Amino acid sequence: MKLYIKYMVSIRCKMIVKAELEQLGLHYGAVDLGEANVREDVTLAQRDQLRSALLKSGLVLMDDKKSLLVERVKALIVEMIHYADELPPIKKSIYISEKLNYDYTYLANLFSEVTGITLEQFIINHKIERVKELLLYDALSLTEIANKLNYSSVAHLSNQFKKITGLTPTYYRKLKQSRFDEL
Repeated sequence: MKLYIKYMVSIRCKMIVKAELEQLGLHYGAVDLGEANVREDVTLAQRDQLRSALLKSGLVLMDDKKSLLVERVKALIVEMIHYADELPPIKKSIYISEKLNYDYTYLANLFSEVTGITLEQFIINHKIERVKELLLYDALSLTEIANKLNYSSVAHLSNQFKKITGLTPTYYRKLKQSRFDEL
């Protein structure tokens, strides 16, 4: 059973969640930012106890309905960015809204509420991760990568990449290549 937890943003938060699950005698698998996989069903009493305990640390156990919708949004974004040959030629907001049959503003607000980051930031982070993958394969030029991911220009991609990673795409590619050469 997957539990969704709001405001879970650090390793310390993960430690708190693990400790509270152990306290309740619940066995867990992965505990990631924003979610915890519990191996058994959680009773209503355990859920209430967990909710109270987490709240003392500033964490909020989310209702499954909202969290499931956020998970659908995440899955759609990951599929769109990492597994599609090219990003759809329409605005991401329209694409997400049409695919899930919800108003984009509602989805964006819900996403921020549940995850603690904006939907746009989540998309940018995944686009940068995809850029990193494509840079490592070295099969595409920076211009081709920018086009593939619907950046308006190479400069826009480079600026966003540097803002997120602290490195230029070219330096990142050289850095990764030099590490492969050492092996």
